[in-house]
Amino acid sequence: MKTIVVLTGAGISAESGIRTFRDADGLWEEHDIMEVASIEGWRKNPELVLRFYNQRRRQLKEVAPNPGHAALVQLESKYDVHIVTQNVDDLHERAGSSNIVHLHGELRKARSTKDASLVYDWPDDIKTGDTCELGAPLRPHIVWFGEMVPQLEKAAQLMTKADIVIIVGTSMQVYPAAGLVAYAPPHAPVHYIDPNPMINYELSDRRNLHVMAEKAAAGVPALVAQLLEDSDKSD
Repeated sequence: MKTIVVLTGAGISAESGIRTFRDADGLWEEHDIMEVASIEGWRKNPELVLRFYNQRRRQLKEVAPNPGHAALVQLESKYDVHIVTQNVDDLHERAGSSNIVHLHGELRKARSTKDASLVYDWPDDIKTGDTCELGAPLRPHIVWFGEMVPQLEKAAQLMTKADIVIIVGTSMQVYPAAGLVAYAPPHAPVHYIDPNPMINYELSDRRNLHVMAEKAAAGVPALVAQLLEDSDKSD
């Protein structure tokens, strides 16, 4: 069974109605991002940070996976599929995907400010005064600007095993995630789906690059149908 590694970004979630940092009316516009997505911002005003992520967590209850998410689940019938997502929502999980690596954390989880290994499922608001079993305050389980990306090595290792790479809904300009494709074997075809695809250094070096200037909800089902057909032919 061939292995497919899928790298997803904000574009696939935007089609479900999740506002992104890079929308014209998105969250970048409403907040100084360093106040709500950095350790310095947390230390300065934890109440603001909690309120910001509580709002985003509530929004998740109002949206649902779209055809792009659903199509990726269908691939699992013929391929060993691993999703590496830059998104902090749970739409891939709710769609039914089995193997998901969250590079930037998970919105519906909280973690200890004293011991990062203490992570809790947390679907509702994190309130000031909520603590871990060590008595330390809880924070959103999000990788903030300037913090290490704990899952990066795992994602890179997955990419080295890819027979096929799919990139969906990401500008390929934000590192270190944008550099992951460099770990894919040279022979692996790379399918890049985005309405405004931007070819970064790593992609420009790929001989087997296929670009679809489509939104995820249209482009991903079309590609998945083709890949499933290819698999049937090879059986």
